[in-house]
Amino acid sequence: MINKTKITVVGSGYVGMSLAALLSQNNEVTVLDIDSARVDKINNKLSTVADAEIELFLSEKDLCITATTDKKIAYEGASFVIVATPTNYDSDTNQFDTSSVETVIAQVIKNEPSACIVVKSTIPVGFIDSISKRLCTNSVIFSPEFLREGRALHDNLYPSRIVVGEKSRRAKIFSELLAQGALKKEIEVLHTGAREAEA
Repeated sequence: MINKTKITVVGSGYVGMSLAALLSQNNEVTVLDIDSARVDKINNKLSTVADAEIELFLSEKDLCITATTDKKIAYEGASFVIVATPTNYDSDTNQFDTSSVETVIAQVIKNEPSACIVVKSTIPVGFIDSISKRLCTNSVIFSPEFLREGRALHDNLYPSRIVVGEKSRRAKIFSELLAQGALKKEIEVLHTGAREAEA
């Protein structure tokens, strides 16, 4: 049995909310968002997205979840920081705008350098290697998500597979945390290289 882990989820869209609901069943989860209205919703056990299962979880289950706009509070003591911020595709440049992800990674390194940063946002192939080199860090790993809008928590509770782009103890712990919150048993877990996970 895994002890309660302090996990921070940055961003409260479909990916962030579904992961926060899933992980807060067994862990201490803090959601960090720049939108105070969203933070108030989460602290009042309301979902920030239209997802029946997330709404049900928040209203009926005994979840250990809080939300804040304060970066210091959110990052302090976190073992894992999950980045679930938007990376919209820019059709003019034919690239994903990864600026929000890069900002969060830099903030975590500054505030809680021992935390493992797990990027769940959509990113281009080679991003993890590139940002790790640029920020001189080995704290960042990537784990792709396979979620449908409106069914995000369901897809986390019954995952087709769990993929983490690193073969390490911390990657194994993170995949165990995801599996621990799922209802499906016998989940296929893949630990790959960063680029393979990104692809």
